[in-house]
Amino acid sequence: MYTILHYLSELKENNNREWYRANKATYQEAHTAFLAYIQALILEIGKTDTAILHNNPKDLTFKLVRDTRFSADKSPYNPCFRAHIASKGKLPVPVGYFLFIKPNDESFLGGGLFADIFKDATKMIRDYISENGTQWEQIITSPAFKKHFTLKGTALKHVPKGYDPAHPQAEYLKYKNWFIEYPIHDSQLTQTDFVQNAAEVFSAMQPFHDFLNQALTNFEMPKRP
Repeated sequence: MYTILHYLSELKENNNREWYRANKATYQEAHTAFLAYIQALILEIGKTDTAILHNNPKDLTFKLVRDTRFSADKSPYNPCFRAHIASKGKLPVPVGYFLFIKPNDESFLGGGLFADIFKDATKMIRDYISENGTQWEQIITSPAFKKHFTLKGTALKHVPKGYDPAHPQAEYLKYKNWFIEYPIHDSQLTQTDFVQNAAEVFSAMQPFHDFLNQALTNFEMPKRP
């Protein structure tokens, strides 16, 4: 993990194409190390969630290159390594286990639906929460969940039309996405038992994921035009 953190720290300080190209070999070394961590996590998480075991780590990572077309920040690279481990790879649905590595204590383990652009997915989850409110409440108030996570999401000001404003879970019906993050300090990343500890945190996400994925059973990713 030292190799990964060192490379990303250097990239943050030298966020330009010239430096990136000159240090391509260092990137390859860091990226190879990241893939090894992903593989180790797949095997460890797979002990309780076998649906993710078929994944190839190379198919689960995201590019460093940023889309700067609509951003005031024109730096070309994201100085972080990211991966999403789920039954269908790195697609946002089904939801899975998100690994985000960024130096200076900005890393985290994540889960849930991060995207808020899929209106069908949002409606499916709202409907499922509305119909299974007691189960939802039990999951997000369980000791294992509360020990590790605080539920986050982009929310509307009011309960959307078609849903009961007096519903016991009305606050969560306002959400457009539902996700959780577990912060990781650099010192934790460099510990020898990081993979085992991360897998334990990811394991605590499984009831939350099972609920969301049940809600999203019939969801289909929009086809590109």
